[in-house]
Amino acid sequence: MAAGWWSIDVCAQQLEPRSYSNIPIGMNFLVSGYVYTDGDIASDATSPLQDAEVQTHNALVGYARSFGLWGTSGKFDIIGGQSWVSGSATFAGQPRARDVNGLIDPQFRVAINLYGAPAMRLSEFTNYQQNIIVGMSFAMTAPVGAYEDDKLLNIGNNRWSFKPELGISKAMGRFTLELAPGVTFFTENDEYFGQSREQDPLFSMQAHGIYSFRRGLWGAVSATYYTGGGNTFDGVNQRDRLEHVRVGGTLSMPLGKHPSIKLYASTGAWSRSGSDFWLAGIAFQYRWGGGL
Repeated sequence: MAAGWWSIDVCAQQLEPRSYSNIPIGMNFLVSGYVYTDGDIASDATSPLQDAEVQTHNALVGYARSFGLWGTSGKFDIIGGQSWVSGSATFAGQPRARDVNGLIDPQFRVAINLYGAPAMRLSEFTNYQQNIIVGMSFAMTAPVGAYEDDKLLNIGNNRWSFKPELGISKAMGRFTLELAPGVTFFTENDEYFGQSREQDPLFSMQAHGIYSFRRGLWGAVSATYYTGGGNTFDGVNQRDRLEHVRVGGTLSMPLGKHPSIKLYASTGAWSRSGSDFWLAGIAFQYRWGGGL
């Protein structure tokens, strides 16, 4: 097993509450943040890589804009950044360590609410009351992150990924329940430590319980389950299907009319196979436009 699987696990286990909430159209969001992760990479007894541990420091920046399409609301966002990674492991009986930094693979995402979230300006939004929202999204990562094909630990993945997802959000007073099943597809990496690597689709299910304390101040408890993602190296199936459950929490607080701050953390709750790590982050958001 190789440390490159670490970045895949992190992306697949993202906990993103309120992804399918309704927001006024024409608004812009600029986000910057920091995320720290620390954990280990699971491997079986026959793998030449054992006792692998990885720590990452990630500086992220993103932009999002809401829009209307055929009378319903949607949002486009892009996120990228820089990562500093330190890893250690025993490879073929010998201790190895590596420190690397560079750009991460950027992610592009578009989400459309198909039902229950009409496109509205901010002036119309004050009278909106959510009931059920059904939406869908499509996310894509591009292989432009830092990558060296002769190294086991890398920041980029040297391949594309594509993730369609369905979202259902049900409001009950101040409480909202969200469910989001999805699947991630990967292209082949033909420069993976001297061999080609193919990965099966990775299936995921997110669940979020969100409570709104007042306008702009909300908290969420979340869980995600994922399975699949088995690897094939040079045509040889590794029979290494992943299966993992993560839990986490998020707190978002307004700092005024335009800025806000979000704190979040997550950790592994159960694992059949896959990287076991904990994650903590902070994000600052500034919003404008849309009549705000």
